[in-house]
Amino acid sequence: MTGRKMTLFELNSILSDVIERGMPGDYWVEAEIAELREVGGHCYLELIEKDKKTNTPIAKASAKCWRTQWALVKSFFMQAVQKPLANGMKVLVKVYPQFHPNYGFSWIVNDIDPAYSLGDMALKRQQIIAQLKEEGVFDANKELDLPLFTQRIAVVSSANAAGYGDFCNHLSENEFGYAFLTSLFPAVMQGEGVEQSIIEALNAIFDRLDEFDCVVITRGGGATSDLSGFDAIELARNVANFPLPVITAIGHDRDESVLDMISNVRVKTPTAAAAFLIDRLHHVDARVDDLGSRITKVVEHRIQNEKMRIQHLSVRIPSLFSVVKMTQEARLRQTLHVIETRISRKIQGETHRLDSFHEHLLHLTSEKVHKEKYRIEILSQKIDAQDPQRILDRGYSITFSQGKAVTSSSLVKPGTVVETRLKDGSFTSEVK
Repeated sequence: MTGRKMTLFELNSILSDVIERGMPGDYWVEAEIAELREVGGHCYLELIEKDKKTNTPIAKASAKCWRTQWALVKSFFMQAVQKPLANGMKVLVKVYPQFHPNYGFSWIVNDIDPAYSLGDMALKRQQIIAQLKEEGVFDANKELDLPLFTQRIAVVSSANAAGYGDFCNHLSENEFGYAFLTSLFPAVMQGEGVEQSIIEALNAIFDRLDEFDCVVITRGGGATSDLSGFDAIELARNVANFPLPVITAIGHDRDESVLDMISNVRVKTPTAAAAFLIDRLHHVDARVDDLGSRITKVVEHRIQNEKMRIQHLSVRIPSLFSVVKMTQEARLRQTLHVIETRISRKIQGETHRLDSFHEHLLHLTSEKVHKEKYRIEILSQKIDAQDPQRILDRGYSITFSQGKAVTSSSLVKPGTVVETRLKDGSFTSEVK
């Protein structure tokens, strides 16, 4: 081993001297804040640079701003931008290099240019607007028509916000006595959770879409820095594509967020949103009254015209009735003559038919009686031929036992008394 040995502290001290002598000045550097932490009044930053095409980090560095300088930089940036430094923000920082033998290398921040960040935020907003226009949804919500009677209102706001209370009170205490129904869908209205929280509230409203006429998104005041959540692309898409008209009352007069630009109606404050709804309903009410008056006048005019027409007809009716009466009487006489003629012909025809039927019936009856007499004579002859008395007259006899004719010897037993009938009498005998 050759050369003089040195300690790590000596090596780091040499490196510190080299850096201080080789880079003695300050440098303005463009970067994006990946992470920002305040500890003990000091600010610790992680700066990155991303590839413009792939959006992947191509450079990283740690930076620090000591307590005294950080208080000045932070206050000046907030006054100029109206928004605090935060993760994801692009900044132009003034730094100088420092290598400490114990803590290593870092960039020390002396200043941050707010004009650069303002330009970046404006650029970001313009990019969101351009993307919405390219997707064809920038004016989608503006094209929706508010219902004539907009009284069922879904409100997206913080439940404890004073602005929400002002909105509801102004609606309920309106001078015209109109009834409004409001339903609150709570959401975070400042900080990092604004975008997702409002989207979740809109999804909840979408599940009950038929219950509402419009949506009011109200913040009720706050710092301008809190408006960043309303410049988010996903939230803007949700509002632009929402099937109900959306009214924004974010509560800041100087700045217009992307959400204000794409909403159906933009007002300054929650109270102004309530006043807008009341005035609109009053305008509709006045239109209804005006239409009612116009309808009344039209009906009255129509009634007057009908009265005149009836009077005119009443004068013409007697003469018209006389003509109609004469015409109808002539038609009636002609109809009666036709009826009489047809009845007469019908009676003659039926009379002739009855006469023919009567003669035919007499002929049929005579023929039927002759046939029945002949048949009765034949039957009488057959009956006479079968009369038992004729048999007896020829010398035959009939023997009865217990009132029945005996036709076989097996029907009587010895000792049976039988009756025998002859032509001119009868006698009894006992069978032996």
